[in-house]
Amino acid sequence: MHAAFGRDDRRAASHVSAVRARHGAHPLVNVLGVHVTRHSLTRVAAEVVQWAGAPVDSTGPRYVCATSVHGLIEGIRDPEFRGILNAAARVIPDGMPLVWFGRLRGFRAMQRVPGPSLMWEVCRLSAGLPVRHYLYGGAPGVALDLSRRLQAEHPGLDIAGIYCPPFRPLSSSELCEVAERINASGAHIVWVGLSTPKQERWIRAVKGLLRARVLLSVGAAFDFHAGRIRQAPSWMQQAGLEWFFRLLQEPRRLWRRYAFNNPLFVILASLQLAGLKRFDNSNGEGGRVNAA
Repeated sequence: MHAAFGRDDRRAASHVSAVRARHGAHPLVNVLGVHVTRHSLTRVAAEVVQWAGAPVDSTGPRYVCATSVHGLIEGIRDPEFRGILNAAARVIPDGMPLVWFGRLRGFRAMQRVPGPSLMWEVCRLSAGLPVRHYLYGGAPGVALDLSRRLQAEHPGLDIAGIYCPPFRPLSSSELCEVAERINASGAHIVWVGLSTPKQERWIRAVKGLLRARVLLSVGAAFDFHAGRIRQAPSWMQQAGLEWFFRLLQEPRRLWRRYAFNNPLFVILASLQLAGLKRFDNSNGEGGRVNAA
């Protein structure tokens, strides 16, 4: 596939080069101990498409995590989970509080990179290319609706397969069966639409079994693009009020998350910005990440 990709994906390769020339090396910012990328949506999407055509090394496929305040607080509560985030190829800021934190650290050009937007842009860039996508997650019927919508909006997009897992944790044998199913599909990119921290833990558990090139955890992107849940208007997203919009739609499921996580993030972020508290950004594998 790599050779075919090299012949047919001239536009994606040139796009990556052009974006790299504008933005330089990979910049990071330490937000509560998690190294969050400062790259733009355009840059990250171009990288994902490029990775889809690259051979996988001995560590397995790369993975990208769309992370918000919820993910950062989970990392505070569980250092092992923080290690999963810090071992990712990219942790993208899926919430404005992460962006505001970066800007307060002096990175004025930092932008939000929402999981749903990343999915849309990667599908747009890879439509018509020899890149196969797999959709893993969502409630029954969601992945099928998502597949139909993506293929309708991006002609030539290759959806290799879909799978709706049970709500409960998978056994070791079931995890192997799922990996075999994904491998048999020939997928290069696997989209994971579960909830945090379940989706990131699934990626860490299965990545060593997969032959895919890239795995991406994008949370509610499945429901948004499948039309199951309304996405907040752009002005609410930019104002950092998307959490409130979602709370109004799913109050019973989300109220505890926002009632506890949002105030705790404000407190801890303020302490870090003031230099009163330091947060380790170990990658969970004995190393450290060079984050700002």
